[in-house]
Amino acid sequence: MSLLLIAISAALVNNVVLNQFLGLCPFLGVSRKIETAAGMGAAVTFVLTIASAVTYGIQVGILNEGAPLCAADLTYLQTIVFILVIAALVQFLEMFLKKFISSLYQALGVYLPLITTNCAVLGIAITNIQNSYSLIESIVNGFGTAIGFTIAIVILAGLREKMEYNDIPKPFQGKAIELLTAGLMAIAFMGFSGII
Repeated sequence: MSLLLIAISAALVNNVVLNQFLGLCPFLGVSRKIETAAGMGAAVTFVLTIASAVTYGIQVGILNEGAPLCAADLTYLQTIVFILVIAALVQFLEMFLKKFISSLYQALGVYLPLITTNCAVLGIAITNIQNSYSLIESIVNGFGTAIGFTIAIVILAGLREKMEYNDIPKPFQGKAIELLTAGLMAIAFMGFSGII
């Protein structure tokens, strides 16, 4: 039951984009079409879930003081090590997409390598450690967060596709209406706060 609460909390109540405001670059940049947004969501889901597991293992096995693989306290290296792990996972994902799903690779463009610097991925990896989650809890939190990111980006993409056919006043066209829509989505997601 606690794992379900962690997943629901990560996906809806504490949505990484709409509540914590992490990962806004791909959220606003890749949300022009639903297909591209869903592809980005799948890529972030893969990276965030695997990164949660790997960073937990590195933190507990190597970086913590008295860890089995290193007796020294190396917690000060946490951010650098986590970024390297995330970068390696993104590189693997980029090679996979380029070889097997080249249309998605081209559609994501520059935003695929930006997953490396997506503060949501690093933020959740660090949050898992700060909340003293176990390995399973870290994986569930990472997966739930990625699902929440996917939900948010796909909803915004759907709204943006609909807005293309609307008569929007000139001062609100472009980024203004995107940010306004994202703000209204954040307010709507606040309604989930009573669930948990």
